[in-house]
Amino acid sequence: MPLTAIDRTTFVPVYWSAVIRLRIDLAYDGGGFYGWAKQPALRTVQGEIESALHRILRVPDGDVDEPLRLVVAGRTDTGVHASHQVCHVDVSEDVLARAVGHMDVPPVVALTRRMQRILPPDITIRSITPAPDGFDARFSALERTYVYRIADRASEVDPRMRGFVLHLDADLDVAAMNEAAAMTIGLHDFGSFATPNPGGTTIRDVKTAYWRRIPSRPLIGNDEAMGERYRTPAVESGLLCFTIVADAFARNMVRSLVGGCVQVGIGKRSLDWFAGKMATPLREGSTGPIAPQGLTLEHIAYPADDQLAARAEAIRAKRTL
Repeated sequence: MPLTAIDRTTFVPVYWSAVIRLRIDLAYDGGGFYGWAKQPALRTVQGEIESALHRILRVPDGDVDEPLRLVVAGRTDTGVHASHQVCHVDVSEDVLARAVGHMDVPPVVALTRRMQRILPPDITIRSITPAPDGFDARFSALERTYVYRIADRASEVDPRMRGFVLHLDADLDVAAMNEAAAMTIGLHDFGSFATPNPGGTTIRDVKTAYWRRIPSRPLIGNDEAMGERYRTPAVESGLLCFTIVADAFARNMVRSLVGGCVQVGIGKRSLDWFAGKMATPLREGSTGPIAPQGLTLEHIAYPADDQLAARAEAIRAKRTL
């Protein structure tokens, strides 16, 4: 049947909901997780957060139109902690509005409050904000900072900190460990201390790496007038900490570098051995990762908003030496 003039001009309007990218800043105690990345039947940080998003926004798991899939700045391994992790998620504006419910607040504020309430106590949402144009939690990042904490024989072992500090019954040569750490600074292939992702490399640019013992300092200040009873040491006083900053890290890279430095520090390996491993990027048994509980992701740095997209584009290129 031919269409009439009215039929030809009649249409059903289609309404498109804008997609909003949200930046999520968070922290977690990694002791109860099998790492960041979502895995079937295993408890992971990504799995817990995505599950909470699906519940709050009433989106079925596996929805192809609204996957609520997180992209993270750095995927931490099993047992590794984060005091400041960053991820992003894309969500439709109308779906995000479901977080409001009976609250008289903007949708992002409502989502933040509900996430803070629903997540388990070993995950803390620090903030959720609309991401600026060009932001990618993974590819826009300039650098990541990790700290590995050790209580050795020169430290006072505090049992309250066993979840995020490695206890070693050993005397460590900190000067030798710093000589080893200095070899890692710059652009290198860390193939002796890391494994690449599929299609990736182990080439990374380390900005700084050093060992330092946290000085003993009073918990509440050093005012003589306050008296001796106020001179309780801060909780980290005396710990030996390895701080490393790089543009990115390959899998197991930090823990393996710590393990190598510790072998030098206890005299099991020489500085020449460490230099050889840096010069020849070949993975073998002597450069495996140390225990995970001492490692914490402390900071992610990003460029100015107008440089986010350019940074993301540049970092996607495969690295070479």
